[in-house]
Amino acid sequence: MRLLLYDRITILAPGESITGIKSFCLSEEYFRRHFSKEALIPGVMFIEAMAQLLGWLIIHTHDFRLSAVMSLIEDVKVAPDLRPGFSAEISGRLVSTSMSDSLGSARMSVEGREIASIGRIIYVHSSMADQDALRRMFRYYGGWEGTEKG
Repeated sequence: MRLLLYDRITILAPGESITGIKSFCLSEEYFRRHFSKEALIPGVMFIEAMAQLLGWLIIHTHDFRLSAVMSLIEDVKVAPDLRPGFSAEISGRLVSTSMSDSLGSARMSVEGREIASIGRIIYVHSSMADQDALRRMFRYYGGWEGTEKG
């Protein structure tokens, strides 16, 4: 994971849903070169944040026995001209999953107002995963200290 685009996981219901938080601040690295004159958050950052969080739900649901790679997104909506200085809630829902692929959806909102969504997101799975390494990464990158819901 080169860029981590969520801050922490707050709710996890294996096989069902995941919720997390992302704060967008002016000190984000991508503002230095690409958006140095006008600080607008690129829509791809919202998409990647939702994809990363939903990916962890899939990996956790399968007990860290596989990795998940986003392969298709459809029905994507991103609010234009969003400037830094807010925290967003990310929520992902797993529609179906098997050992080979998963289907889900995700949304981001600020104080109840939707700022981005993915109507359909498909992941392909790889069984070439180091289960212990994935568990360590989940604990470290997820900021997860709670217990599973459900």
